[in-house]
Amino acid sequence: MTLYQRDQRALSRLQKLRFFPLAVTGGEGSYLIDEDGRRLLDFSASWGAVSLGHGHPAIREAVDRAFRNQAGASTLSAANEPAVKLAEALLERMPGGGQRRVWLGHSGSDANETVARAVVAATGRPRIISFAGAYHGGTVGSMAISAHGVQKHAERAPGLHVIPYPDPYRPYGDDPTGGRIVAELEAAFQGPCPPDQVAALFIEPILSDGGLIVPPKGFMKRLTDLCRRHGILVVSDEVKVGMGRSGRFNCIEHEDVQPDIFVLGKGLGGGLPLSAVIGPAHVMDYAASFSMQTLHGNAVCASAGLAVLETIESESLMDNAARIGAALQDGLRGLVQRHQMVGDVRGRGLAIGVELVTDRQSRAPATKQAAKLVYRAFELGLVLYYVGASSNVLEMTPPLTLSADEAAEAVAILDRALADVAEGRVPDDIAAGFEGW
Repeated sequence: MTLYQRDQRALSRLQKLRFFPLAVTGGEGSYLIDEDGRRLLDFSASWGAVSLGHGHPAIREAVDRAFRNQAGASTLSAANEPAVKLAEALLERMPGGGQRRVWLGHSGSDANETVARAVVAATGRPRIISFAGAYHGGTVGSMAISAHGVQKHAERAPGLHVIPYPDPYRPYGDDPTGGRIVAELEAAFQGPCPPDQVAALFIEPILSDGGLIVPPKGFMKRLTDLCRRHGILVVSDEVKVGMGRSGRFNCIEHEDVQPDIFVLGKGLGGGLPLSAVIGPAHVMDYAASFSMQTLHGNAVCASAGLAVLETIESESLMDNAARIGAALQDGLRGLVQRHQMVGDVRGRGLAIGVELVTDRQSRAPATKQAAKLVYRAFELGLVLYYVGASSNVLEMTPPLTLSADEAAEAVAILDRALADVAEGRVPDDIAAGFEGW
């Protein structure tokens, strides 16, 4: 029995999002090693979590050192040095003034849930604004403030006000600037959504699982300026696109916006479960024991987080993300000339989306082709997945350590996979049994 078959028999389907039968036994740098010993270029990095690549020595050493002299496993009822040092390092690196505090968790899901609960409790305002297509997590509370199609089963937070995310490739109301969205929110403030009832606006600086959509220049500032006039807190969900991935430490730094609260996850742990919220003390210290789990502030995970922060700086990985990301986008745009299926290439740094269409005039989503393409790319040695409201956007979040040669290798594989799908060399039922998004 293969490893993948054993997985199917033993592990719950509730926790799976599968696109092809990938079974991993190891990894090195930007590559995964499957059960047959095949090396696959990993352009997902576990949805961006393996920020330094697989098996980075800085994380190995930090984790080994933390285990050799383990400072407990929690911050619940004792201070531990790795957690305190990580919090101090985050406060040093994150912009903002005044009294601030750091909350440490396991994932972007529990971090966003904590923020959603805390801002409502601390401000006394019961409502939250978020974007259509936003995915803030998979816990009850984080799903309640999300508006992603895959979570239609989830109960939304009472009074959640959802606004469109501006997509320059598919403009809302034929307005590529997003100005109509801001105007509609301003009108809502005069009617069904009184601003004095809104605690916070949750932003994704790039709408990640909603399709890797980069907002038009100036939109986020206009939106946040409107909210600030009404005392509404601004939360930047940096879980997937932060931690240097965009070429800057926080992706929101590409906008002229200063959030009140930052949410980090995925890449912060470099592959270990770790998240963080950095925000004003009046929110983060609202009440003791308000949001806690036994392993929050785990000393081993916190040590890994410190190693990630230090390595991003010591190896100039933000610069690498910007440089290699630009070269990768250039290579991907070259595919536009050869493949009619490629409708749009967009992104910042090493957070890149490639939208597939059946027709460039109508821009009809190539949903079936996307499923076949990622499967064929897997067969050819490249791991990546698709996202978006129509499941037609290839998401690329490779390790920040990606090299120019690895980027070129990925483009070459995609070139061949696109040709194979377009020319009918990939069976229509090849991805049967794999739900994806």
